[in-house]
Amino acid sequence: MVRRRAAAGVAVVLLIAIVLVVNGCLKSEKLQSLKEYARNVNTLAQESQSQVSAPLFTSLTGAGSKSALDVEVQIDQLRIQAQTIANHASALNVPGEMAEAQRALLLALDLRVEAMTKIAALVPPLLGSQNKEAAAKIAGDMEIFLASDVVYSQRVTPLIQQTLSANGVHELASTPSRFLPNVGWLETSTATSRITGQGEASSSSTGAVTGNHGSALIAVAVGTNTLAAEPTVNHIEGSSPTFTVTVENSGEFPQTNVKVDVTVTAAGKQFKATHVINQTTPGNKVNVEIPVTGLPLGVAAKVEVFIQGVPGENDLENNKGEYLAIFSS
Repeated sequence: MVRRRAAAGVAVVLLIAIVLVVNGCLKSEKLQSLKEYARNVNTLAQESQSQVSAPLFTSLTGAGSKSALDVEVQIDQLRIQAQTIANHASALNVPGEMAEAQRALLLALDLRVEAMTKIAALVPPLLGSQNKEAAAKIAGDMEIFLASDVVYSQRVTPLIQQTLSANGVHELASTPSRFLPNVGWLETSTATSRITGQGEASSSSTGAVTGNHGSALIAVAVGTNTLAAEPTVNHIEGSSPTFTVTVENSGEFPQTNVKVDVTVTAAGKQFKATHVINQTTPGNKVNVEIPVTGLPLGVAAKVEVFIQGVPGENDLENNKGEYLAIFSS
C-alpha cells in the first residue's frame, strides 16, 4: 500500500509537472505569436510610409515641370505597391486576440489603396487641360489618406499595445504610420500650386482680371523640321524626339508659369510631356524644348500641343495645334 501510494504521488507530481511544462510552452508560443504579429505590422507600416507615401508626394510635387508620362507610370507603380502591402497584411498569421487590430489595419491600408487608385486616374487630366477640376478632386482624395492615418493611430496602434500589455509584453513599441505628410494637401489651391507650380487660375484675392491676357502657339518643330498641320503627315526620326514649341505672349501683360503640354497618341496609347515657362512678356516669343520618349515606330500618330490658359484668357483657339506624324528609325 505504501509503495502504491508513493507511486500514485509520483504520478501526480509528474502529471502536474507535465501540465506546467505544456502550459509554459503554450504561453511562450502565444507570446511569440503576439510579438511576431506586432513586428509584422510595424514592417508593413514602415513600408507603407517609405515605399508609397514618400515617393508619391515626391512625384506629385512639381509634377507640372516633369514628364507627364513618367509621373503617370510612377504613381501607377506606387498604387500597385500599396495594393501589395495590403495583400501582405491580409495574409498575416493573426492571433485571436489581435483580430480587432487586424480589421483596423486592413481598413487603413485599403483606404490608402483606394486613394492611390483615384489619384492615379486623375493624374492625366491634372497635368492636362483639366487641371483645376482634377486638383479639386485630388485634394478631396487626400482626405482618404487622412482617414487612414486616423484609423491607424487611433485604432491599430492602441489595440496592438493593449493586447501586448495584457499579456505582459511592454518592451515592443508600435511603429507610427503617417501617410499624409501635412494638411496643406487637403486645400485645392495648395495642392494645385504644389503639383503644377501654378496657383488656381482665379483672382479671388485681387479682384477680377482685366485687360488682354493670353498666349499663342506659333510653331512646333523637331530639329529643323517644322511640323505642318493636318492633313499633312509629318515624318519624324527617332522614338524619343524633342519638340520645340514656340509660344508667344499675345496679351498686354507679362505672364508667369505658362504651362505647355505635348501629347502623342500612337498604337492606342498616349505619351505626354509638359514644360512650364517661368515668364513671358507681351509680344515676345519663347522656344520650349519638350522631349517625349518611348514612341512606337512606323505607326500613324497624332501630336497635340496645348498651351494652358492664363488668368483672364478666354479664347484658347490659338493655344493649340494638331499634327499627324509617323516616327521612324
